[in-house]
Amino acid sequence: MQFSNINGVNLHYQVIGAPEGSPLLVFSNSLGTDFRIWRDVIVRFVGECAILTYDKRGHGLSDLGKTPYTMDDHVADLEALLDELGQKNAIIVGLSIGGLIAQGLYAKRPDLVRAMVLCDTAHKVGNDELWNGRIAAVEKGGIKSLADGIMERWFSKEFPRNHPATYTGYKTMLCRQLDAGYTASSAAIRDADFTDDCANIKVPTLCVVGDQDGATPPAVVAELAKLIPNSRFEVIKDAGHLPCIEQPEMLADMIKAFFDDAGLWPKAG
Repeated sequence: MQFSNINGVNLHYQVIGAPEGSPLLVFSNSLGTDFRIWRDVIVRFVGECAILTYDKRGHGLSDLGKTPYTMDDHVADLEALLDELGQKNAIIVGLSIGGLIAQGLYAKRPDLVRAMVLCDTAHKVGNDELWNGRIAAVEKGGIKSLADGIMERWFSKEFPRNHPATYTGYKTMLCRQLDAGYTASSAAIRDADFTDDCANIKVPTLCVVGDQDGATPPAVVAELAKLIPNSRFEVIKDAGHLPCIEQPEMLADMIKAFFDDAGLWPKAG
């Protein structure tokens, strides 16, 4: 395990190397998860790309830090981690809040971002009523009080029936996140709005969404794609909010096709 004190918070991260000159993929995960959700996607890039995954503050093995958070806090953490590791021109793969972090990083430090894959996210996610209600519910009864409803948005209808043990395991992961980290990040999402920044995105961008996403439905992600010049929009069948878990091979194939079309890595031969 790898840890570093970033902006006064001990962050947990993992680096997987690759041959010199390989692209760097940075995976930023969703609210209420840790970076293990990317495992089945990452294994399809090992050896072809360098990989950086990390637990954002208040999640996984990273410290809580001072709460509540702003999106600027999350962006500054990824910025400082990349600077500490001496990395630039990264391809940021961000899911849900991770997609907001990716947008914020590009707006602040475009030199760090070579391209973006924005998964199941938006320029503005939800509204004050939704997030204030969720924060109040977690403060009263903990994440576990909302877990069943969250899981319904995370996964397709078939997933719990076809993979009951896996479904239960990810529910356990959700419930073991810090309540304070979840509510602090919920406040950061509530207050983030990158609508006006989308038109300024100049790097290749793929917007992708599960067809059964109950948190950021396909129409929401399609609207994000329309706001970003020359972006690409794809829908993953039979997946909810976390296609990296339900359809990792399909997601990886979409990302690789996007890389090829955008010239983000040398083609074989």
